[in-house]
Amino acid sequence: MTLTSQNRYAIDPEAAKGFDTEALRRHFHVGDLFAPGEIRLVYTHYDRLILGSAVVDAAPLVLDHMAETGTPGFLDRREMGILCLADAGTVSVGGSRHEMAREEILYIGMGAGPITFETGRFYILSAPAHQSHPTRLIRHAEARRVELGAPETANERTIFQYLHPDVCDSCQLVMGITRFKAGSVWNTMPAHVHDRRMEAYLYFDIPEAQRVFHFMGQPQETRHMVIANEEAIISPPWSIHCGAGTSAYAFCWAMAGDNVDFTDMDMIAMEDLR
Repeated sequence: MTLTSQNRYAIDPEAAKGFDTEALRRHFHVGDLFAPGEIRLVYTHYDRLILGSAVVDAAPLVLDHMAETGTPGFLDRREMGILCLADAGTVSVGGSRHEMAREEILYIGMGAGPITFETGRFYILSAPAHQSHPTRLIRHAEARRVELGAPETANERTIFQYLHPDVCDSCQLVMGITRFKAGSVWNTMPAHVHDRRMEAYLYFDIPEAQRVFHFMGQPQETRHMVIANEEAIISPPWSIHCGAGTSAYAFCWAMAGDNVDFTDMDMIAMEDLR
């Protein structure tokens, strides 16, 4: 098994103003995330969120230790959410085996022990935890469903909330999926920020010849990055985070920080964006 990891250090908004495209992508974009037979992890210094992947090939993959956490076991002081991106996948943890379908999320509480990815393809998110909550597999039908937007504004979409106070207990990790209806591409406009918590995005189900334009930066100093299928974005707390695609797409969003209330946003008026 191969485990690779990298650090992404926190960048302040004044520094980000001077970044060119290459520098923006080096600090905030995560490409080449999925590799057969590997676990790939990115340790961010935004609320200490870890994002990554596990792609099972010839043999199971075991995640037990990551040097950046400073603990003997990966989950000694952390919780985790795992999104299944394959049609089916199997994850074992704490003596239990979990058979997962596509777009189901497994929540794993602090102290659960090593995680074994037996089969499948997974997106991983982890945040520091202060207490242990029960491990739970959230089926797609169990997610809280929120319909938003309209065809007239090209933002008709469904939000599926999995790791959310109304669905599953967690310490600070909030996680879900947004999927667009055909003909809609915008999320979320008007834009917002939430300086109390960071956010990470994994864009997926983007057709091969299409792209998503992800917008970031302070409201009066915006920047953009062009994103292909199954690439991720690290969004600082001071930054807007919205996007528009050249076709419909989906993304997995996750937050860590002070507040697990999904609606805790500071809205930015359209006329204030620059």
